[in-house]
This record gives sequence, structure tokens and C-alpha cells, in this order.
Amino acid sequence: MGRELAEQLLARGDRVAATARDADQLADLVERYGDQLWVRALDVTDTTGLRAVLDDAFGAHGRVDVVVSNAGYGVFGVAEDLTDEQIDRMIATNLTASVQLARAAVPHLRAQGGGLLMQMSSMGAHIAFPAFSLYHLTKWGIEGFYEALAQEVAPFGIHTTLVEPGVVRTGFFDAATRMPLSGPYLGGPADRPPTTTEEMVDGQENTVAAIIRAGDSAQPPRRLVLGSDAWRLVTEALRGRLDDVVPQRANAATADIS
Repeated sequence: MGRELAEQLLARGDRVAATARDADQLADLVERYGDQLWVRALDVTDTTGLRAVLDDAFGAHGRVDVVVSNAGYGVFGVAEDLTDEQIDRMIATNLTASVQLARAAVPHLRAQGGGLLMQMSSMGAHIAFPAFSLYHLTKWGIEGFYEALAQEVAPFGIHTTLVEPGVVRTGFFDAATRMPLSGPYLGGPADRPPTTTEEMVDGQENTVAAIIRAGDSAQPPRRLVLGSDAWRLVTEALRGRLDDVVPQRANAATADIS
């Protein structure tokens, strides 16, 4: 979705600062749009490099209205079967890098008098599927971080938006790593093929258009739920949690100081 976002913004005349692990992937856009597109190579897990690129982007443009944090990938596999390296790498990419990008962007946004931080999250920050626990860990984690960050930076005119799409037709699922199920999990809840293309109901182009509309808003939403599947599953999950918690009111009070 990052490339689709860049393409739609460029097509309407915006200036875009874009990063990719392989900057050559954006060469065709540079050729088409010239100085309208600023590109740098970046591995978001390199925190020093991330800060340097962000400094360069703000320095080159004077003002950046919207900072979008989009990097992420998935690993399918039950928690027991995942490797230590997979856990460390995904947390570094999906969670730690997002935290560090926000931390690096805030001083620039504050200095220019405000702006918008948009963090790609997921409906998977409210619900969870078996064999996808590591991805959910990163999305639930970044939502908690932004819940606090939003309150910290609001006095500076900085808005934050967590983008929570459903299952969008992108290359995400094709690129995801899949760990074979070990014996004890065969035939269980995790023994189901990953989402198929036929099950993907949300369009990438429409999803990105909705993200841009939110970015243009004077009061962007704190959370942007996109896709009918996301709205249904997120609302069901939230209602279910309330159903679990509300009946506990009397018992919760037994822990109060008497």
C-alpha cells in the first residue's frame, strides 16, 4: 500500500518523500515525476539511518504535513513453532521501527507547529487469529504506544491516526513467511490455509484513497477502520470484551481499599 499511496499523492500533485529498502523499486516514479518525488533507501530497523533520513526529508522540504509509517510484514506459524530470530526480526521491523520513527518525527512536527503521524495498524490490533500471534503482538503493541503518544503530542498541534484496514488485496499474504505446523497442532484451530485472494474483500486503491481523505482532514480520526470486514470484526471484538468486563463490576470493587 505504500507504493499505491505514493502514486495517488503524486498523481494529484503532492510532493512526496518516500523510502524503500531498495530505492530502485521507485525509479519509474522518479522518472515520471522528477523533483516532485524525493527518494532514499532505508532499512527501518537501522535506527541511526532512520533518523538521518528523516532529518534529510524535513530539511529538503521545509515542512512535511503527514508522516506515514508503513513498514511491516507477516509470519504465519503457531507461537511454539516460531524461531527466536523470527520473533526478534518482526518486532524490530513492525514495532520497534514504528516507535523510533514516531520518536524521530515528533521534534520536527513540533518545530513546524504541528502535523499528522499516520501509523499503519490493522484490524488485527483488536482481534486475533491462530497462527498469527507474532503479527498481532506488533499491532497490539503499536496501538498501545500511540494511545499514550497521542496524548503527549496533542498540545503541539500534532495529530495521530492508526489506520486499521481489514484484509486488503495486496502482496502482503504472498510475501509472508509460513512455518509448517508441528504435529500437536495438526487438525486444530491453526490448521487452516492463510487467507486466499478470494477472501480478500477490501480494495487497495479504495483503502489508500480513504487514508488520503483522512490525511487531508483538519481533525483526522484517532483510529481509521477501513473495510466492512474490519468494521464488523472490530465492533464484535469490542462488544465481546465489554460483555466480559461489565459483569465483573461488583467483584472488581472487592479489591478496593476498605
